[in-house]
Amino acid sequence: MMADRPHPDTIAVGAGYDPAAHHGAAKPPIYLTSTFVYRDALHARTAHEGYLAGRAPESGPDEGYIYARLDHPNLQMLQERMAALDRAEACAVFNSGMAAISTTLLSLVRPGESVVHTSPLYGGTDGLLNNLMGPVHGVKAFPIGDAVDEAAISAAVDRALAHGRLGVIWVETPSNPLAGIADIALIARIARRLELQQGAAPLVVVDNTFMGPLLQNPLEQGADLCMTSLTKYAGGHSDLLGGSVSGRFALVEPLRKMRTLMGTHLDPHGCWLLLRSLETMGLRTERAGRNAEAVARFLRDHPKVARVTYAGFLPEDSAARATYERQCAGAGSTFVFDIKGGEAEAFRMLDALRVLRLAVSLGGTETLICHSATTTHFSVPKARREASGVSDATIRLSVGIEHEADIIGDLAQALERI
Repeated sequence: MMADRPHPDTIAVGAGYDPAAHHGAAKPPIYLTSTFVYRDALHARTAHEGYLAGRAPESGPDEGYIYARLDHPNLQMLQERMAALDRAEACAVFNSGMAAISTTLLSLVRPGESVVHTSPLYGGTDGLLNNLMGPVHGVKAFPIGDAVDEAAISAAVDRALAHGRLGVIWVETPSNPLAGIADIALIARIARRLELQQGAAPLVVVDNTFMGPLLQNPLEQGADLCMTSLTKYAGGHSDLLGGSVSGRFALVEPLRKMRTLMGTHLDPHGCWLLLRSLETMGLRTERAGRNAEAVARFLRDHPKVARVTYAGFLPEDSAARATYERQCAGAGSTFVFDIKGGEAEAFRMLDALRVLRLAVSLGGTETLICHSATTTHFSVPKARREASGVSDATIRLSVGIEHEADIIGDLAQALERI
């Protein structure tokens, strides 16, 4: 007998698509059109009324699609599937992870407000907060020292409130690039306490990119919104860009409207590629996760490696370990390791690789590796970068689905160059 809720692997294959509504096609067609023809003038009016009211174009005979920047069938299919995977009421899909981040923060944070965030942050998010929203909008960002410690989280909140109303608590867990763990449920409880103090609780938004919906469900932990860069594990083949934000309809619908104004929607072909890729996400996640554990164990035992941040190695009886075991269904396959040395030694090792690919991004079928300080976090000031734990010895690794022996063998021979 089927459970009340299908397994996520099943949702990833079929949710959001009904073959009967598309001439029986086993797989979704691609709707490559910029505009849609109304049945008549009355239908044109009711379609626009439906869009402004937030009704889905396929919700009834009086509704309808209007223009692809507003909505299109492939976007609807993908949003329904991601909402189901994130266990959310609604989802908005964007043309990149950064588009999802920018649209969300620019929509939710008012000029002069403050933002509390985990640390380190993805370089793009750090740049948006500190290089645009700070100087232009007067928004001040405050990092959390230890995102599993109530006192540290509360201290960051108090510093933020001294600046101005706290609009958003932005949580990356695991963090980019260190794979650090944040306690979503604890942060959500602290956020709710502020409702009486400032009239409304700050929204808790979780960047779930490093785990994805198969290994972590932030909304079930108390987050208001879940942001995912679909470019990574959802796309899984390093051949597309996309992002999504899931949550309650009342929070997601304004983001969809802002997406229309900013033009940050995902095109039909990109949506179709993601619908295709989501079908194998479970298989890729499982294989990459097994590989990552083997690679992390090799690196942990190597005499030329000083540190490995793989989540599966969190100390027993630590708050981070307890959070990880409660919150996550696996350790993921992206983490960092520090070599003994600095930039020169890191470059020497990276230039000796033969199988691993020297590139940014993560979550693809291929194993990707990069030197964080000079690539993904190059724009982050050195002092802030090092304070967050990213040094000149830090190397980020996104383990793919190749045979584990080949990945380990390539790392072994490259480490011998140090």
